[in-house]
Amino acid sequence: MNPVQINFQKARFLISAPSLKQCPEDSGVEVAFAGRSNAGKSSALNTLAQQNKLARTSKTPGRTQLINFFEIEPGIRIVDLPGYGFAKVPDRMKREWQKNMSEYLEERQSLVGLILVMDIRHPLTEFDLMMCEWAAEAKMPLHILLTKGDKLKRGPAQATRLKVKKALEHMGDLLTIQVFSSLKKDGTDVLSSRISQLLSASDEQSTQED
Repeated sequence: MNPVQINFQKARFLISAPSLKQCPEDSGVEVAFAGRSNAGKSSALNTLAQQNKLARTSKTPGRTQLINFFEIEPGIRIVDLPGYGFAKVPDRMKREWQKNMSEYLEERQSLVGLILVMDIRHPLTEFDLMMCEWAAEAKMPLHILLTKGDKLKRGPAQATRLKVKKALEHMGDLLTIQVFSSLKKDGTDVLSSRISQLLSASDEQSTQED
């Protein structure tokens, strides 16, 4: 059966949560976006939803400090996790972000897939690799979004995609990967289809279990 194509243009801001306790009820299905603070995560979310201001973008990396929930329709959500890396904040606050994100990843039952955003020019940072290993251990489907694809020519961009794929080949069928450009809207259909697949397949499974 083909997955239902979800209309991400219907996405609307739901709530910002500083920790797992403040997150919406843990029911339905959701896919979370994670990535380094300057990797273009918010821009990718806005491009997916075809809304300029759905996710907050900033010239200052690390602006997203909360777990942000966007509802597409009842029981179907996209989550924007705090960016990691360049944020100019105290170490104590960074540790708090990391703790809250770890709790979300490990305990959130409605999480059915992870979109890991990487700048195609700087893929597989230390934290990226930690996220990949977590996904592998948790058997969590992982879709890697190599953003800013417009910064490289087609040949080098595809070479980077293959390099990342080879580095993570131990993940097998859990892993999918694509090149993406928010500026040129390249790869939007692929991203939309993959997230739709993750959400609709898991939503159908949970309905059957009920």
